[in-house]
Amino acid sequence: MNLGLDDAERLQECLVGDGVALIPTDTVYGLACNPESKTALQRIYELKGRPPVKPAAVMFFAREPALESLSELGPRTRAALGALLPGPVTLLLENSSRRFPLACDPGAGGGAALLGLRVPLFEGPFAALAGVGVPAAQSSANFSGGADPPDLQSVPVELREGVDLVLDGGKLLGVASTVIDMSEYEQDGRWRTVREGPLDEAAITAMLA
Repeated sequence: MNLGLDDAERLQECLVGDGVALIPTDTVYGLACNPESKTALQRIYELKGRPPVKPAAVMFFAREPALESLSELGPRTRAALGALLPGPVTLLLENSSRRFPLACDPGAGGGAALLGLRVPLFEGPFAALAGVGVPAAQSSANFSGGADPPDLQSVPVELREGVDLVLDGGKLLGVASTVIDMSEYEQDGRWRTVREGPLDEAAITAMLA
């Protein structure tokens, strides 16, 4: 199911206007909102029944805007992002600049020590979404602890009816992104898989090589 430039424009307008959108990614359906909006983030947490102290990932719709925004990243980490992104991964990065504190530290503890970075591979029928020019706080479109939805019909009706914009991308992979902790990668090249997903450790090792 193709998504066009008008869909990308509507999504960007929704994010800028502090709305909440239900969108397809390269893995599962997710909820997205302005990562700088306390009101929009609170809506996502309430819709999901998610504990308000758990961080959300910050999603960029293309790799270059992410690299430009995270200017503090070291050369080794930037090279790793170039190898792994865009793709079905969420990267946990050292957040020394305390970026996106509302999403990364929703408990307002002043930590925000890690940034969960997501850049899906928007290609083929979803290619237009790569043109969305603002980041989004993103979380799977499920109730907290529930199954990750591969299609709109699998998204709880309360979530579908509780958002401001729904984009239908048809059937997706249905496996949530691989979560990789790269917070120590700049120092010594170490990384670890926090959550298994579409990319296994052998694939990650090969890509980073």
